[in-house]
Amino acid sequence: MNAAPINLAAVEPQLRALLAAGRGAEVEAWIKPHLASGSGPVSLWLLLAHALRVQGRVAESLPIQQMVADQMPGDLAVRFDLAETRLLLGDFERGWREYAFRYSLPHTSRIERKVQRPRWDGRPIPGKTLLIHDEQGYGDTFQFMRMVAWAQARSQARLVFDVNRETAGLASRMQGHDGITLRGDLPPAFDFHCELMSLPMIMGLQLADLPGEPMPYLQALPERRAVWRERLAPYPGLKIAFLWAGRPSHPNDANRSMTLEMLKPLAQAGVSLFSIQKGPAEAQALTPPPGMPVVSLSADIRDFEDTAAILSEVDLLISIDSSPVHLAGALGRPAWVMLPFLPDWRWLLEREDSPWYPSMRLFRQKEWGGWVGVVERVALSLGELRRQI
Repeated sequence: MNAAPINLAAVEPQLRALLAAGRGAEVEAWIKPHLASGSGPVSLWLLLAHALRVQGRVAESLPIQQMVADQMPGDLAVRFDLAETRLLLGDFERGWREYAFRYSLPHTSRIERKVQRPRWDGRPIPGKTLLIHDEQGYGDTFQFMRMVAWAQARSQARLVFDVNRETAGLASRMQGHDGITLRGDLPPAFDFHCELMSLPMIMGLQLADLPGEPMPYLQALPERRAVWRERLAPYPGLKIAFLWAGRPSHPNDANRSMTLEMLKPLAQAGVSLFSIQKGPAEAQALTPPPGMPVVSLSADIRDFEDTAAILSEVDLLISIDSSPVHLAGALGRPAWVMLPFLPDWRWLLEREDSPWYPSMRLFRQKEWGGWVGVVERVALSLGELRRQI
């Protein structure tokens, strides 16, 4: 017997609220009778795919997303969601192709760079100038900076890297470019261009290519390291930098962030905790929970050069998914990353390591919202590390 007709416009907000709360099994159970015939509204199929992802059944969501994309190739939001699923599953070849639709969405089209030069297609262009321009967030920039040197080698061109001001100092000291220009300034004349995160598609990046050389590919300023080395020297034991919250405007922030109170198990004998939290949550470190001594460095962190120097002087970074995590990885510094049950695509699934960063260890939620178990495992591992030193 077919399910009764539904008013999808009325019920969809309720289903999305359940999904945001991680109640994917309930949404799946509600939807399936309405799709039992094998047909139904596209939006209902996409909600089913989302419900499967929320339950950690990402591979099962893929054929649904692919079916909808095949039927509606002009729906670029569907194509972008498909890209993230393929990348999360490690299917880089098809995932990067779909990822090209990232600037065709209503909320992203306004930030696309309009460039009146041809996009580089990966072929050698000796004697020409290639402009690589960064995009999106700081973490994306740190993660994909490694490919600038690869693009220079492949293109045989004079390569100019157009980068945001906040990361330009670090970028200026890495290999693989002939000059740096700042985002928003008029770049020098160039013949071809490419977005930083289009390089994986153009260059055919595969998992086996990671992490690539050179590794690490960023270095902290020696003079900044000296300043922070002196600042941190009086504190005994293992020196741990940490943060617990991301940018509140991030679409997945509710799932990736926590509170300082939740990290109280990190307070252990022989461990000095240094908050490098920035943004609204940094104030929590000024009044930490009882029994959790925290030294807040946040007010004295002027830029990513300070963050890089701190990460180069402490023993370990413990963090949620954040831009300092990618900076630590690019610096080759040890980092433990606490991930939500449904992580961002770049962390893949199940594995405890990251192919992007050899110095990184991943601690994943085992159920939706399960930060308590994650923190317990991090605290246990921290105790083991302390005993080894």
